[in-house]
This record gives sequence, structure tokens and C-alpha cells, in this order.
Amino acid sequence: MVLIKLDPQAEMKGIDGAQTVSSSAVLHRHLSEDFLVLSKSEGNYLILEDGRRVFDASGGAAVSCIGYRNKRVADAAYRQILDAPYCSTVFYTTKVQEELCRFLVDSTGGQMARAYIVNSGKFFQAGSEAMEAAIKLARQYFIEVKPSQPQRTRFISRRQSYHGITLGALAMGGHMYRREKFEPLLMKNVSQVSPCNESRFKAPTKTNEEYVAELAQELDEEFRKVGPETVCAFVAEPIVGAAQGCVPSVPGYFKAMKAVCDKYGALLIFDEVMCGMGRSGTLHAWQQEGVVPDIQTIGKALGGGYQPIAGLLANHKVIDGIAKGSSVFVHGHTYQGHPACCAAALEVQRIIQEESLVANVASMGRLLSQGLKRRIGNHPNVADIRGRGLFWGIEFVSDKKSSTPFPEEVHVAMVISKLGLDPKYGINVYPGAGSADGRLGDHIIISPAFNIRKEDVEWIVETVGRLVDDYFATLQV
Repeated sequence: MVLIKLDPQAEMKGIDGAQTVSSSAVLHRHLSEDFLVLSKSEGNYLILEDGRRVFDASGGAAVSCIGYRNKRVADAAYRQILDAPYCSTVFYTTKVQEELCRFLVDSTGGQMARAYIVNSGKFFQAGSEAMEAAIKLARQYFIEVKPSQPQRTRFISRRQSYHGITLGALAMGGHMYRREKFEPLLMKNVSQVSPCNESRFKAPTKTNEEYVAELAQELDEEFRKVGPETVCAFVAEPIVGAAQGCVPSVPGYFKAMKAVCDKYGALLIFDEVMCGMGRSGTLHAWQQEGVVPDIQTIGKALGGGYQPIAGLLANHKVIDGIAKGSSVFVHGHTYQGHPACCAAALEVQRIIQEESLVANVASMGRLLSQGLKRRIGNHPNVADIRGRGLFWGIEFVSDKKSSTPFPEEVHVAMVISKLGLDPKYGINVYPGAGSADGRLGDHIIISPAFNIRKEDVEWIVETVGRLVDDYFATLQV
């Protein structure tokens, strides 16, 4: 083994606080990009190595929910690390895992029976791992239930969705860019139906009821096409995050989808990794839909970024099926139920509860929605502003009347997001693409911490307004 003497200063010799490509040993997301160096974070601000303070108006990828540098959470994780930093769940459990799972189950009002916490350590793809676990749990349920239904091996999801980056989760999603290089490796037992996107795909002459009926018929036809007896579950995000930019369904949509699933004996799986745990104005996004899923995945705001953690919740039907069968869920990770992660997440959830932050999400979300629509709703390049709670997407188009997206190579959302880091704006927003057809269509996401105040909302609205105005004033396509 050869030890290389490290020069800490050499690692930070980028320009304007950026880590230079040539000196980095990290396999970054982009190998020819200079990444800004984050020095520390406090409150709602990211503080860069060059001294810049950037207001985190997206919570990273909708992760930060109580802001940064919360001593209560840090102390909770630290105490747990001293007491028991790791637990082999083959033999043991911990009080903190039990408490977190009890909190999660109780938060559903008795609808869910058990919770499962993932943090495998494989570069902490926690949300993806939660979806992988949900896929396997759904399949195993049909093997264990009496009478057994081993022929159920298929899943139905939606186009323009995103459920994770690992192979199983990637196969479940419909994010074209993230899928295309790995298409030959993905499961072939997943088929997809249309998303529910009122702005993009609902005909102006149709009512919501007619649109829902159309989508329900499409799902029903897909069940019959692949064989209804072969389908394990229909998988969907209650509010589509990265793939479409905070697109909620129209009223009655998920009730209709649940009815189709029930008709054919399939499960309903909700992916709430991005939109759940308070982000949409209720602790669970399904609490606004009048529908309870059989399995739901959770993440991001579960731990608020203080530790990498995600999980799933399963209802009584699913858990009873396993319990009355083998009683063994054939799944597991080295670091599942990690004590320090559970401690941090539990403290985050206690803070959210004690400070009534979910109610604040709902009230500040209304102000944010109204402010954004008032400030840039009539902008000629803003097609739609949509979302719930503190989870809002802004979609950009080259022509508002026809909703024509910009060419892919212009990278509108990414350039706007990078421009936001300029000291003139000092704001972090989350870019995305594919909202029009899975590849074309630019959007940014605004998803700040749950504890923002009215003055923060007003600043976000005005700063995003200036950012959008200035970018499009100079854009030449």
C-alpha cells in the first residue's frame, strides 16, 4: 500500500471557490465541471469557500426542512454515536429505531402497520433503496398471501416519473435521460401509462372528471393488456418532483387509480421520497388525496439532510400477508436502521412537530404560490407555476401560447440555476428537465425549509423574479 501525503490547501485551489477539475480525486457528477466548495451552512444559508452566502431556496433536492446547523439534531446524533454507533439488525434492534418507526406508524392515524428504515452505505442512495425495498415487499406479499399468487411479477408506473437511480428503481421510473444509457440492463416487467399533468396533457375542453376517467381507462386497459393477474402494483408520486417539477394530480385522480388497482387485486405504491414528510403541507402527501397507499416510500425531509436516511411504510394488509406466511422479509442492508441516522431523523421530526412546522409549510406555501404567480405568472417564458405546500415548480417555454419547450441544448433550467449563485442573486434553486415530453421541457423547483418566515418568502419571490427576468432578457436562441 502506498500512502500519499495530502496537501489540504492544494485541494482548494479553484477559482472563485471552485474545486478545479484537475486536482479533484472525486468522481463527480460531471468530470469537466468546476464545483463550488461548500465551506459550511447555517440557518437557510450555504456559505461557500470564497465567502459567498447563498440562500438555499430548494433545500438542496428538497432535503433540508429545518435549516442547517441545528444543535439539537447534531447532539442527538452525537449521543447515539457514543452510545451505539452501529447495530447489526440480524441480531439486534435499538431504542431509537423503535421510536422512529413508532412515530412514523402513529403519524398515519393507524393506516400503516410497520416502517422499514434504509441507509445501506452504498454511497447512501437512500430514496432509491426505499423503492427497491418497496418493489421486493410488493412481490413477496403476493408469494406469501393465501392463496399464493406467484404469477404477479409485473409493475405499472407512469411516464415522466422518477423513482430512483439504482437499477430496479430506475426501471420503475420514466426519466428518459437517466434511463437511456442503462436501458439494456433494466427490468422488462415494468410498463408505463400517461402521467396526470393538467397543464401539459389535459385538453382545454375537458373537465377534471373527464380527464380522470380517461386516465383511469388507460390504466385499466394496461392491466388487461399485460394480464391483470400478473401485476403486483401501480407506482406513482402523489406530486411528481424531479421529472416534471412539482406536478400534483387533479382532484379525484388517485381515487380512480386506486379503484382500478382494487378491481384487479394489485397494490398501490406511493413514492413520497421528495414530496412527503411535510413537504406538501401534510406530513404524508396522500393525506390530501383521500386515498391510502398499500406501501409508501419516504426520504429527504425525513432526516432533513443531517443524516442519509429513507424508508418505507406498509399497511396492515401487506404486513399481515408476510406475518401469516414466512414472517421473514427477504431483504436487508448492512446499515439499515442505522442508529445515528435514526437519532437524527427522530430529532428532526420532533422539532417539526413541536414547532408546528407542517402548518407553517401550508401557510407559507400559500404565500409562496400567490407571490410567484403574481410576480412572474404573466412572464412570456413561464408556462406554469404549480405545486403544494413548500414544493413549487416553475416551467419555462420558448412560446407561451403553444407551450413549446426550449431546445435541449440550451439548458435553460441549469443555466438559470447557476446564474442564481451569482452574488447579485445569491439563491439556490433546483433545476430539472423533461417536463414536456420526458426529455424536453425546463423547470426549476422552489422547496425551502419548513421554518421560513413571511419575509423569507417575499425575498424568494422577488429574487426568483429578478433571476427569471434577467436571464430571459439576454437569452438568444
